[in-house]
Amino acid sequence: MNLDALSKNENQEITSRVKKLMSQISELITNKHLEPGDKLPAERVLAEKFEVSRRSVRVAILKLESYGILISMPQSGTFVANIGAIAMNGMIEDILSMDLPNFRSLVETRIMLELKAVRLAALRRTENDLLRIKAAMDAHEAKLLSGEDAVQEDLLFHLAIAKASGNVTMNQIMIGITPQILVDFKKYHTNYDEFDALRINEHLEIYEAIKQKKPQLAKSKMKKHFKLLYEYCGDIRA
Repeated sequence: MNLDALSKNENQEITSRVKKLMSQISELITNKHLEPGDKLPAERVLAEKFEVSRRSVRVAILKLESYGILISMPQSGTFVANIGAIAMNGMIEDILSMDLPNFRSLVETRIMLELKAVRLAALRRTENDLLRIKAAMDAHEAKLLSGEDAVQEDLLFHLAIAKASGNVTMNQIMIGITPQILVDFKKYHTNYDEFDALRINEHLEIYEAIKQKKPQLAKSKMKKHFKLLYEYCGDIRA
C-alpha cells in the first residue's frame, strides 16, 4: 500500500481549490493595490466574487494567515500583513508551488522534533507540566484497558511533552502536525491495537525519565517508542 499516494489523493481536490483561492486573493491584493494594514473584503463578498463557499474562503484565509501574509482580527476583519508587496508575492509563489505534505515527511518531522522536545521537557519541566503529562498518560491507559479508541489521549500525552519543553515554536509545530499523523498511522497499520500494552508501558517509561530529569534517558525511551514509525520511515539520526 502506497501511503504517500493515499494521503495525497485524499486531499488533492481540496488542496487544489484552496491553492486557487489563495492565488485569487493574492491577485486581488495586487490589483487593488492594497497596502499593509488595508482590509480585505468580507468573506461573503469574496465567496460571491470567486463563486465558492464561505468555508473555502475561510480555509484559504487561514492558510495565508498561517504564513504571515494576512492577519485576522475578531470583530474587525482580515488585513494585509506588514510585509512588502515583492516579499508577499514571492512568498505566495513559493507557497503555491509547495507539494502537499505526505505522511512520511510529517512523520520524519515529528520524530526529529519530539526527540528534541522530550530532552528539553526533562530539563525544563515544572510540577504542573508533570501533572499534565501524567493526566494524559493515565487517560490513555484507561481508554485502552477499557477497549476504547485512545488516539486523542495519545495525542494529548505527546502534546503535553511538547508544551513542557518550554519551546513555543516547537510546541506550535507539534500541534499542527501530530493529529493527522496519529490518525493516518492507525488507519494504515491495521495491527495498531495489538501494541496497546506496549504503548502503555513506553508512555510510563518516558514519563518517569522526564520526572527524574534525565534528558538522555527520556530521548532514548522516546526513540524506543517510535520503533514502528522508524520501521516505516527508516532510521533517522537525531
